Amino acid sequence: MIATANITMRFGRTALFEDVSVKFTPGNRYGLIGANGSGKTTFMKILTGQLDQSEGHVSIGTNCTLGYLRQDHSAFDEHTIIDTVYMGNPKLWKLHCEREHLYTHDELTDEEQERCSHIEEEFGEAGGYTMETEAATLLAGLGFSNDLFECDMTTLQGGFKLRVLLAQVLFGNPDILLLDEPTNHLDMASIEWLVELLKRYEGTLITISHDRFFLNQVCTHIADLDFHEIRIFTGNYDDFTIASLEARELQSKANKRVEKQVNDLKAFISRFSSNASKSKQATSRKKTLDKLEIKAFKASSRVSPFIRFSPKMRLGDKVLEATSVSKAYDETVFSDFSCTIGPNERVAIIGKNGIGKTTLLNVLCDQLKRDTGSVKFGETVSLGMFPQDASDLLNPALTALDWLAQFAGPDSSEVELRSFMGKMLFSGENSMKKVGVLSGGERSRLIISKMMMEGGNVMALDEPTNHLDLESIEALNFGLSLFPNTLIFVSHDHRFIATLATRIFEITDTGIVDYPGTLDEYEARKRAES
Repeated sequence: MIATANITMRFGRTALFEDVSVKFTPGNRYGLIGANGSGKTTFMKILTGQLDQSEGHVSIGTNCTLGYLRQDHSAFDEHTIIDTVYMGNPKLWKLHCEREHLYTHDELTDEEQERCSHIEEEFGEAGGYTMETEAATLLAGLGFSNDLFECDMTTLQGGFKLRVLLAQVLFGNPDILLLDEPTNHLDMASIEWLVELLKRYEGTLITISHDRFFLNQVCTHIADLDFHEIRIFTGNYDDFTIASLEARELQSKANKRVEKQVNDLKAFISRFSSNASKSKQATSRKKTLDKLEIKAFKASSRVSPFIRFSPKMRLGDKVLEATSVSKAYDETVFSDFSCTIGPNERVAIIGKNGIGKTTLLNVLCDQLKRDTGSVKFGETVSLGMFPQDASDLLNPALTALDWLAQFAGPDSSEVELRSFMGKMLFSGENSMKKVGVLSGGERSRLIISKMMMEGGNVMALDEPTNHLDLESIEALNFGLSLFPNTLIFVSHDHRFIATLATRIFEITDTGIVDYPGTLDEYEARKRAES
């Protein structure tokens, strides 16, 4: 069990949250959600003791162990991958190191010999004889092959380092498990593996995530950080969404009833206050009126951008035809792939990390030179592109307003541009921030704004939900669902794919599977075949 009592966190005069008292109990899995900047990571760091709160205190159950998914990716660069995982159980790691050290000696002192007679028993009781198997199982589930286990952490890119750190915290099997964005850099297969593992976890889990599929599958409760407080809702993310809307609707109806009662009382008092026979009743109603209160809605930190894609040109019957395209770097990514994509199709490109999804998207969109074959677009196609890496597109020296102005129409005024940016949550001073200091989510919204302004009639998006908060993901998801023309996109977001895709390209080790159906239909077919 882990609980907070009257936790307040201030930065200067600004309070992220105030008087937060919540209890997280064993056997429950909590999704900690809230808008970007609302204080989710700060709250989690307070729970782990990495940050000191302004007021209040945190209490943890006696003898409870706590595991936290580290965000410092370079902390274990001097160690091998498998040793980094072992370190998730400090007691076992210490015994392992001592045991290895003793067994490297040719001769032992009397004291060391006596220690050897005891260490095997301690090592076994701590789980030493199954540690290699357990660590290997975790790493395999996260996409690591056995030949990588003894490699140094320095050989891994950031996303794969994060996977090792996730394996590390899971290996420790703590009583309390704190995970900050555990699905970042995971492909769909790894996310589904993690979901199944966490469903079997019996301790207390608190996780921050923007992945709606993950929150729905894993969470038994939602801890909503909003209005500078945390409220606990029973159920998963979809249950929370329904419950919070119902609560707001009930409050609105209650306020309307009070407003009607207030108006009726005021009318009676105004009409009969000077009437001697009715004066006592008027006085009584005045007392009732003074007690009535209309509860004001608190200003939520949760806001959604307004995303709509309106093609400027009509799309013809021919969209894209690829014939025998191939691409290789040191090894072949894909070869001899052909496809025809028509209007109204929504193609999701899926597959494990590093297998070539971005490469295929860029080849199909003629953004990357292919080794063989041809790609032909229809004459009416106007392509809107969301790249995974927009560093070449974004000028860090310009303000967000000036950068976006490059893509506005010649007749657009600054007032119109500012109004447009306001709908995309770049209001006031935010529109004048330099592009170089924008957060990942702000950069993504800026690229989406550009796409909306350009009005392309075919959309190609590479991991568009990365860096976006839940509200922006849902707004983008809805905006794309209304888009009437062809979509081609890469994503690991299960719900995003499931609600949009009408055709699946899965890149596998043996080639590209072209499935003419939804993600749910494709996964059902794969389950039936296996």
